[in-house]
Amino acid sequence: MVPRINRILYATDLSENAKHAFGYAADLAQKYDAKMTILYVMEQMNHLSEIQVRDMMGEEQWKRIQDEKLDYLTDKIQTRLNDFCTEMDNHIDACSVLVDDIQILKGNPTEQILNQSREVDADLIVMGSYGHNIIQGALIGGTARKVVQSSEIPVLVVRLPKSG
Repeated sequence: MVPRINRILYATDLSENAKHAFGYAADLAQKYDAKMTILYVMEQMNHLSEIQVRDMMGEEQWKRIQDEKLDYLTDKIQTRLNDFCTEMDNHIDACSVLVDDIQILKGNPTEQILNQSREVDADLIVMGSYGHNIIQGALIGGTARKVVQSSEIPVLVVRLPKSG
């Protein structure tokens, strides 16, 4: 049986490696005529630290800063998407049309990626991973490794190619 890919969850941390992985996600979405959901997860402060900062700033200012951060991240993701689609215009038809949802969530990245993959009924998760050697992979690629180990659907982990 040939799998059908209708929905791709592309998880990003806005790094250069994640941008590289987006190329794979967009190419697969085009080839399969699939839609893409972009997910960025903001790691939360531990509960005690958040309470202390909120108490120092006041609830209203804390809320304003959180809203500004959300707006900033949404704009940054949209700008990266537009820039990528402009760069890939000759290779990926209607690149920006492939993305129909951008999610910015708080929490544990691994948990949120897995939860969102179920929520959007994704057929594939695409994400970047750092590391060109064993030590870097062990120290930095933790989220990708945990997603691969726990996901019920296929996960494509894309590494940034070694430079020259």
